[in-house]
Formats: sequence, C-alpha cells, structure tokens
Amino acid sequence: MIRRAVVTGASSGIGEATVTALRAGGWDVVGVARRQDRLEALAARTGARFFVADLTVQSDVDALAAYLAETGGVGTLVNNAGGARGLDSIENGDADDWAWMFEVNVLAVKRVVSALLPLLRESTADGGVADIVTVSSIAGHTAYEGGGGYNAAKFGTHAMLEVLRLEVSGEPIRVLEIAPGMVYTEEFSLNRFGGDKERAESVYANVPDPLVADDVARVIVSMVEQPSHVSLDLVVIKPVAQSAAYKVHRGALQARPQDHRA
Repeated sequence: MIRRAVVTGASSGIGEATVTALRAGGWDVVGVARRQDRLEALAARTGARFFVADLTVQSDVDALAAYLAETGGVGTLVNNAGGARGLDSIENGDADDWAWMFEVNVLAVKRVVSALLPLLRESTADGGVADIVTVSSIAGHTAYEGGGGYNAAKFGTHAMLEVLRLEVSGEPIRVLEIAPGMVYTEEFSLNRFGGDKERAESVYANVPDPLVADDVARVIVSMVEQPSHVSLDLVVIKPVAQSAAYKVHRGALQARPQDHRA
C-alpha cells in the first residue's frame, strides 16, 4: 500500500484540515485546488505537495493524473471539492446554480475517479488496499426544504458511489463515503449565500458546538487507516445538536426532567 494521498478542495475547510491531519500522521499528501496562493501556504505549513487544478476542466484533471504518475503514484483519493449555492425553492431556484452544483459535486468527482483509478489499482500491486474517500453530505441522504439543488447533487454523489462500489467489487479498493451534517467552516455557507456574511453566520447562530473541519478530517484519517479488510462504506457525522438535516437545536443542551421525557 502506498501511503500517498490526494486531497481535492484542499485550499480551505475540510480539505485543508484533511491535508494537515494526514501529514501529521506521516502521509505523503498532494493537495489540489484552484487557488495557488492558498496551496502554497498549506505546503509551507505542512510539508504537503500541491497541484493547481480546476476539476471541472478535463485537461486539468488529466494533468493531475500525469503529475501523480510521474511523482510516485497514489494510494488514497479524498474527493472533498464541492459546494452549495442558494437555499431557494425548486420553483424559484436558479438553474445555473443547479448546473454548477451538479458539475462540482458529481461530474468533477467522476472525472477524478476515472482519471486516477488506474493509479489506485497500481498502488495495490504489493498488497493492501487503495481508498476512494468522498465527502458527500447528509443532504445526499435526507431532503429538506430549500435544499432542492444541493439535495439533487449530493443524492447524485451518493448514488454514484454506490454504483462505483459495485463496479470495483472483487478488487482491493475501498469506496468510502463520509456524510457530514452541520460543519462550521470559513467558506461553505458564505459561498452558498453569495458572500452574504450575516446570512451565512445565521446558519450557526446559537448552535452549541457545530462540527468544525478538524472533526471531519480526523474521521477521514480513521477511515483510511482501518485494517485493510475493514471498509467503512458510509459514515454520517453530525454535531449532537443536529438530529437531522432539517432539525437543529439552538441553545444549551440539557437533559429533560424525568417527567417530561418522551
């Protein structure tokens, strides 16, 4: 097994945290994103390598595969790049936002998987397993009002992974999905609401201890460091304050009095 990982969406949030966590565990890591300045800062801080690419552009994905082949291959792929736009109804939602969400959450993952599968297979030649980890969302498992476009995209991501797991059956390749709930990061909600900082911050207002990127990264590392015969096909991770995609408790968590428990 090659302890070399590629992490997409590495310039911020969960991707950046995953690169950092893997490097702390002794992994060789290549961070991939569009923003070179952020990748350079990440490399300086962690010792990771980096590759600048827009994963919605096939030639960039092909160049990434060629770079990895020339510099040592890859045994673990972490598909983290993705995102949401808008919280509008299906009736009023912007079709261009939907197209963007499908492009980054589904087609970009498909492009990267297709390009890197040959290298992942090569990494198993001396034993062990290769890993394809994809950061999806609880939005890919539970629908909620206002989530139409993001739900559709992330349901597509989940379905694609289910099919991929069937297609590589019999090979030493684990197809792993981690589906986070509410994660407080610097950019996710800000991007979703077009840079409206006040609206983005309101998502997390008075929520006790939402997840942070490091929480998700820690679980990703645990998933890929399991014994080679153990496959954590789907891990759902939420803060205790979140019961479902559409139900979040705001305010302190307190045990109910005995006579008020349902």
